[in-house]
Amino acid sequence: MATAIVRDETATGRAIDQWPLTGLPERISARELVRLRVREEVARFNAHRPEHFRGLVQPTDTEATLNGYRVARGRRLDWEHQADAACAAFARNGFLLLVGNRQIDDLDEEIDLLADLDVAFVRLVALVGG
Repeated sequence: MATAIVRDETATGRAIDQWPLTGLPERISARELVRLRVREEVARFNAHRPEHFRGLVQPTDTEATLNGYRVARGRRLDWEHQADAACAAFARNGFLLLVGNRQIDDLDEEIDLLADLDVAFVRLVALVGG
């Protein structure tokens, strides 16, 4: 089993958050990596239920704030719904996925986690008026 270091970054390369994602197979599709990452972040949110969700994509019926997405008190998130939304966001260039020193362009691409343990999710922000 492999452990990847998952990092969220801004488009300028500034790290927002970083954590280990453990128990991964040595080879994994980009799609499955995205889904496992989202499953982990939703599980952490549901276990502690903070006021803000700091995940890859915005859950429905939430408000975007500087601290993440404001979630109604006591609400649990559905990781499968969030994972589907993350895959859809990837398809419309909502974020970039970098593994090692290369950009992943297709969610069906296989990733060798023994060779590349550094995984960055770069969040892209739409330009106003552009």
